[in-house]
Order: sequence, then C-alpha cells, then structure tokens
Amino acid sequence: MSAPVRMTAPAKVNLALHVTGRRQDGYHLLESLVAFTGHGDLIEIEDALEDEIVVSGHYAAQVPLGGDNLVARARDLLRDKAGGDARAPVRLHLEKNLPIASGIGGGSSDAAAALRLLVDHWALDMREEELLALGLRLGADVPMCLAARPLVARGIGEAIEALPHFPTLPMVLVNPNLPLITADVFSVLECRDNAPLPELEPLHDVETATSWLSLARNDLEGPARQLVPQISDILDELAGNGATTARMSGSGATCFGIFSSQSEAERAGAHLQEARPEWFVMTTHTHAAEASHGG
Repeated sequence: MSAPVRMTAPAKVNLALHVTGRRQDGYHLLESLVAFTGHGDLIEIEDALEDEIVVSGHYAAQVPLGGDNLVARARDLLRDKAGGDARAPVRLHLEKNLPIASGIGGGSSDAAAALRLLVDHWALDMREEELLALGLRLGADVPMCLAARPLVARGIGEAIEALPHFPTLPMVLVNPNLPLITADVFSVLECRDNAPLPELEPLHDVETATSWLSLARNDLEGPARQLVPQISDILDELAGNGATTARMSGSGATCFGIFSSQSEAERAGAHLQEARPEWFVMTTHTHAAEASHGG
C-alpha cells in the first residue's frame, strides 16, 4: 500500500463581490476578486480495502455524511468519469478546521482538493479542462477552488481569470460560529443589478491592494448583517485592531481583516482569540499569484 498523501484545502476569500444580475434560471451573476489562504482544511488519501471517508477536526460534527458530502460526491463523480482506471478503493480523511456555511468555500475547497488527490492517486490522464468541467458539476465555486490562486471570477463563478500579479496579504479570518445559508442571504438582497468590479490594475503590495479594495465592496454584506448582526461586531473589532481593510467574505458570516504586516495580523488575531473565545479566529495570509495549490 502507498503512503498517505495530504493536501491543504485552503479557505477561499472573496475580497470583493459584486452582484451584477440574475439569469433566467435564478442563478445570480457575480464579479468577484478571490484569493486563497495558507491555512484551511486538510485532506489525506491512502489505499483501502473499501471506500471510506473519515472526518476529524474542530468542525467535524457539522460535516454532512452520505450523499450530501462533497468529498464523497467528488470521488464518485471522478470514478464514474474515469471508469476502470479509478476502481481502486480509497480512504479519504478530512480534517475539518473551517466552519461550514461560512462564506469561505470550505466544502468546495475540500471537493477540489479531493479531486486533485484522486487524479494523482489513480494516475488518471485527465486534462485540466475536463477536471474544471467535472468540478462545476459539484458546485459553482469548485472550479475556482481547483485553481486555488488569485483570480477574478465572473458569471455564476465558473468564468475564471487568473491574475498574473497579486501580493501576499496578511489576514485574520473571524466567524461568529453561526452558519449562514447562501440562499437566505440572497433572499433579502434588494438590488440584484449592481455595478461591476472597478478596473483592476496590477496589485503589487498590501498598500495597492488596500487602495483598490476601498473602491470595491461585497454586495451581500448588508443582507447578511440583517440575518447575523454579529457581523457588524466582527468588522468593528477587526478595524479597531488595525485592519487596513475589514469586509465580509462571500455570503458570510466569515469576515476578513487585511493587515500591514504578518506580525500585525498575529497580534490582532491573538487579541481577538482571547477577547472573543466564542468566535472562530484564524490568523493566516493569502497566497501570492506565483503560489500554486498544494499542501
């Protein structure tokens, strides 16, 4: 049997998210600047006598099992696509470190990491375009999580433009440990036809990124605050602890603070963890454009 192989499934952070319209089928059209962090869930794969999924970690109890588990769905979908080359049973171990339904793409990132691991484990000859199409069948966010690098996402999230230049951003993620369902947030969104992202210049450092982000927004932040008022408290705490930008990610309720240095992020994260032990607090950083998905 081969040794276990592990990969990080990073948190996906929507640094800006503009809702620009709605399709006839009900899906919302978006433009979003997305980055991925150096920390997240962990996925491990190894040979097994029969298929098995094991879940551990702080948020393991929140992970759905059976047909709703995205890691299991990724395995089964890839196996159906690959046929006989993917018959060998596998044990997939998910260490769930990120809260679910939290606006940072945990389930989608888990599925993307599982697909990457399975393609390598089964030694499948699969083009990137095929893998992205397979990911889209699992969810609109899975293709961007397969890319796992700074990008602009458009459409329903599936149209991806990788960014050639993007800095590492020192960051603190905070969630009130309250799940927030995306459909519920969209249900209270009043304006669904907003302006697109500002023109994106190359962002080379924290200062230029902060300057550009001040021109952008998250159109779902207001609706999410109506449903989870604690989001306002988190944003105030991040700003009060020195964040140059404090904003909600995705449909919430996770918020992020960008800091001028990693040491400032560490200081703020430690203070928030001590002051608000009931919150999820993770001090991390985003990957630069040169970094690739891996663990």
